[in-house]
Amino acid sequence: MPAAITCVAGYLPEDKLTNQDLEKMVDTSDEWIRTRTGIEERRILKDPNKATSDMGAEAVKSLCAKSGLDPMDIDLIICATVTPDMLFPSTANLIGHKAGAKKAWGFDLSAACSGFLFALTTGAQFVENGTAKNVVVVGADKMSSIIDYTDRTTCVLFGDGAGAVLLQKDEGDCGIMDSLLHSDGAGGDFLCMPAGGSLRPASHDTVDAKQHFIFQDGQPVFKAAVTNMADVSYEVMQRNNLTADDVKWLVPHQANLRIIDATQRRTG
Repeated sequence: MPAAITCVAGYLPEDKLTNQDLEKMVDTSDEWIRTRTGIEERRILKDPNKATSDMGAEAVKSLCAKSGLDPMDIDLIICATVTPDMLFPSTANLIGHKAGAKKAWGFDLSAACSGFLFALTTGAQFVENGTAKNVVVVGADKMSSIIDYTDRTTCVLFGDGAGAVLLQKDEGDCGIMDSLLHSDGAGGDFLCMPAGGSLRPASHDTVDAKQHFIFQDGQPVFKAAVTNMADVSYEVMQRNNLTADDVKWLVPHQANLRIIDATQRRTG
């Protein structure tokens, strides 16, 4: 039996960062941001004592409340994030502790924009092979912690929040039909956080050079995103004998409006 998403929940911080707020911070405008990204506001976790795990835990608590699942019955938590509370312990373990899932084991998966899909596919395999009955997949990031709010190419795009889904075996015809995953490290320099890892450990020099913030080269990222998202959509449809006319919903990761519209046009 396939694994199915049986419940969905999320958490957003209360504080908002609007386009009008950003107009006062960098050389940009509400019109420029909306027409190029489709974004009007983003949520920000301002409490300095709160982190990614806190948002993830709130999403898991909401998930349990909606589904009626006792947190103690969660077998596994997988957290997709690029802003872990710390390098270790894993954010998934911290989420489990804060959400009361004391019997769950867990781990983090770091794949940036693709992270939730990779985590979803991984979690589904644990359900389908019988290793776990109730798997929770969390996508959570405190992006404001790695954003340079003097860089208009990145600060307009990202916010903070968390989502969670419950994966269980489906007794009927519903479930995850297929998954198709790709990655290519050749474009790693186009969108990255240059320092903070083993290549460039944190130092006064890396901090002064702002290498602990997101760096993005927008044009190659846009081209790669549109081309690859459309190509993989075609590929998975062909593998399952489907056409674009058979698809009622295309739910991409939340990139920006231009990428989503361009992908939709390419896929028909």
